[in-house]
Amino acid sequence: MKAPYQHRNPVIRYILFTIGWISFVLGIIGILLPVLPTTPFLLLSAACFLRSSPRFYIWLTEHRWWGKYIRYYLNGEGIPRRIKILIIVMLWITILTSALLIVKIHWLSVMMISVATVISIYIFRQPEPIPEDMPKATETRNIREPIETTEAVKIRDVRETPKDQHT
Repeated sequence: MKAPYQHRNPVIRYILFTIGWISFVLGIIGILLPVLPTTPFLLLSAACFLRSSPRFYIWLTEHRWWGKYIRYYLNGEGIPRRIKILIIVMLWITILTSALLIVKIHWLSVMMISVATVISIYIFRQPEPIPEDMPKATETRNIREPIETTEAVKIRDVRETPKDQHT
């Protein structure tokens, strides 16, 4: 992730700051309104805050609700599987509801479903971050080595101790 910095030109800095807040507000509205996408607006606000306000960039990327997902995307780690499923389900619920129940123009409904299909493919193709509890690719072990559990260690220790110590 890039380190935030302020643009030298104050006019550009204030324009970026304003665009950052407008896109942030639109992203929050997008949580409630399915017509507005949330993620692109939050990513745009992060990009604008990156160059205009280090304070708000850090606040946005460290936020407890969406900061982790913004950092994943900015670092190129992708979208967690649970979030992908949530995005796809919400997308299709809103698109199908709109296309089949609200929109009366046939070609527009087909267009909406086509766009939703392309977006779904894009989201599914995004990489998924590796959870912290999974071993990294560099932490490999020999597959033929058995994994010792605590029970196996206890059994082995009992078998290896001399018989006079058992009594």
